[in-house]
Amino acid sequence: MDAKAVIKVGPFSQGEYNRYGLRACDHDFQPDTLLKLFGLFIPATDENFFYFTESHITADFIVDALEQLWPTLKKIYDPHTLVLNLDNGPENNSRRSQFMNRLVTFSQKNSVSISLAYYLPYHSKYNPVERVWGRLEQHWNGEFLDKVEKILGLAKTMTWKGWHPVVTFVKKIYKKGVSLTKQAMRVIESQIFRIKGIEPWAVDIPFYVD
Repeated sequence: MDAKAVIKVGPFSQGEYNRYGLRACDHDFQPDTLLKLFGLFIPATDENFFYFTESHITADFIVDALEQLWPTLKKIYDPHTLVLNLDNGPENNSRRSQFMNRLVTFSQKNSVSISLAYYLPYHSKYNPVERVWGRLEQHWNGEFLDKVEKILGLAKTMTWKGWHPVVTFVKKIYKKGVSLTKQAMRVIESQIFRIKGIEPWAVDIPFYVD
């Protein structure tokens, strides 16, 4: 999983011209809106799931996206463990209290263990989803990204190894800064296991059966 760089929506194009030869603005200081993109990529099947929003990609946004995808994962794989490869960003690192709280709840609710495998600092470029972002940039290179609807449409027509991504536009507004108290986080810490020696980058969230 990963979040792409913010997409500025407006009559912008690198080099001032788009692929149709039409003149575009060469500066994008005042975009009409900012679109954020979060993606979940399944390497085993080369499937991609894109979640666009004009709100914020927060810990709650990320886990909500995982919740939406879970019925598909459950039906196809029925996994006993989800292994999530991710960077150590501010909203999804293993010390982010709301992120860990939501994942522990997700684990218990859906009867599945979770293993978090973080890329080390400056190594998130090795995350396979980064190559997906590169393919998306190639796909819409030279286009006017001037409308949200157009961006969503272009994303839907992109292919990655023969597959079109499943594209969702999330209208819900997400509030930044949601966090647990230190006492509540201690309870969460008691329900997870940090791998010795690499505690910040390898965390297991076991599913407990009462």
